[in-house]
Amino acid sequence: MQPAKTIKEKIRHSLHLERALRLVWQSAPGWTAANFGLILIQGLLPLVSLYLMKLIVDAVTAGLLAPDKTDSLKKVLLLILLAAAVALFAAGCRSLTEIVKEAQTQVVTDHVADVIHGKSVAVDLSYYEDPKYYDTLHRAQAEAAYRPTSIMNSLTQFGQSGISLLALAGLLISFRWWFAAMLFVATVPGVWMRLKYAKQMYDWQRQHTQAERRAYYYHWMLTDGGHAQEIRLFGLGSLFMDWFRELRKRLRVEKLQISARRSWADLITQASATVAIFGALAFVAYQTVEGTITIGDMVMYYGAFQRAQGSLQEIWSSLTTLYEDNLFLANFNEFLDLKPKLVEPHTPAAFPQPIMKGITLDRVNFRYPTGERTVLEDINLQILPGQMVALVGENGSGKTTLIKLLCRLYDPVSGNIAIDGIDLRQFDPVAIRREVSVILQNYARYCLTARENIWLGDISLPAHDDKIFNAARQTRADDFIQKLPRGYETVLGHEFEDQGELSQGEWQKVALARAFLRQAQLIILDEPTSWMDARAEYEVFKAFRKMFMDRMVLLISHRFSTVRLADYIYVLEGGKIIEGGTHDELVRLGGKYAQLFEMQASSYR
Repeated sequence: MQPAKTIKEKIRHSLHLERALRLVWQSAPGWTAANFGLILIQGLLPLVSLYLMKLIVDAVTAGLLAPDKTDSLKKVLLLILLAAAVALFAAGCRSLTEIVKEAQTQVVTDHVADVIHGKSVAVDLSYYEDPKYYDTLHRAQAEAAYRPTSIMNSLTQFGQSGISLLALAGLLISFRWWFAAMLFVATVPGVWMRLKYAKQMYDWQRQHTQAERRAYYYHWMLTDGGHAQEIRLFGLGSLFMDWFRELRKRLRVEKLQISARRSWADLITQASATVAIFGALAFVAYQTVEGTITIGDMVMYYGAFQRAQGSLQEIWSSLTTLYEDNLFLANFNEFLDLKPKLVEPHTPAAFPQPIMKGITLDRVNFRYPTGERTVLEDINLQILPGQMVALVGENGSGKTTLIKLLCRLYDPVSGNIAIDGIDLRQFDPVAIRREVSVILQNYARYCLTARENIWLGDISLPAHDDKIFNAARQTRADDFIQKLPRGYETVLGHEFEDQGELSQGEWQKVALARAFLRQAQLIILDEPTSWMDARAEYEVFKAFRKMFMDRMVLLISHRFSTVRLADYIYVLEGGKIIEGGTHDELVRLGGKYAQLFEMQASSYR
């Protein structure tokens, strides 16, 4: 009786294989069907070729003894023409197979990339703050692009070789049954060795995933433009290059050790196969000399043994490759099986249109899933319709985390966030985010046209909608976009066309225009003018007041010239709200806000 663990592993591996086959079929059904058709044809051709070769040799032998050579020569030439036609047909099938395989590989690879992209977008934000997730993603990306196709190719090879083997084995059994049995005895050791080292390589790669990622991280820092300035200014290039080389050398040596052991094992098994082939040749040669079989039979049986052994080795190779692919495909399936941590309601509540009572945070506490420190503690906060609320606090006080909770990128550990008295968890997350427009402190800079950069704020609009250009005018982004080489159709950044590199302040105006474009009920602005000069900031906030009179605005800023415009201000420290009120009330209170305000104001005197 098999141990429970072994049975479970077999079931799991069969599920991986079934999932891979379904993936290949769904992504390229036509090419997959064509591949199977070619398998059948190519599987039977070796037997036809061998039989024609036997007939040719026997015809030549008979012709040597015949008094009239003309008829014998005609027969030989006709058989050679038939053999040539079969060979040409086989060559055509091989060429067609390569085209089909290439097309199938490209389609499947693109489909798998699409699956990975979809899953990456769907998983919760918390996964991106967990190192284990990056290990899982790295393994999926490293293997998934080619493993499903490799499985299909292995099955193709298995099918083609299996058909050939059945035909050839039938021929060999008709000669001597033990002659066919020698095939299996000679190839089994090689199969066992390959399975053993496939498992070793799989285990090694799982154990060294993080080291592989770290090596790539050093490579990325050395080649990415975002680190180029600091690497040169601090002379870090040689240091990171040394770290990369040392890590890659260690990984390379360990991997080569496994490969070397596998190669020696392969050599031993190949030696046993070679002995079997020449033993077979000696036996059929002896039978021919004894007159038991003809020279044509000798050529056919020896060729059949040789080809059958090749087919059997291909079958074992296909099976061991399937085993190896199946092990590595577990990485891809592990990634696909990640479950969302944010629970979506079965029957979502209708999102208020418009919000009447506002947003309320009641005794909200939060800590990140991978951390132990409480980031937000006992938060009580309210934002009313048409109100601008500001959050003030030093770095690490929990302001950005509060934004993530409001967008339901995370759920509180305890407490409640409600919109018009309805718990945030009762809404569809997509509906929530549709009603929130955010400009983050580390806003994205898309290497797309200026128009597209703004349009991404609301892709439900037509790509050339007038609202796009109006949003740019509101944030004064229109002033510099019009001066770019191709205006709104200029690609920003320098990764592709190097036509529209912007300053930090200009990029910030583009990001603001993107936020303005979205007709959301809650506007969240995290340091929205940190890179702008005083005049630009003043003009942008004039536009704020005009555009968002009937909407809720949550503002995070270290600039008190901006904060003082808010209707209500909350001061955070160590994840707690320690003060709240208007600018004048907080200054009179003489607490933390007044202290921070005075420190900043004194620098302008």
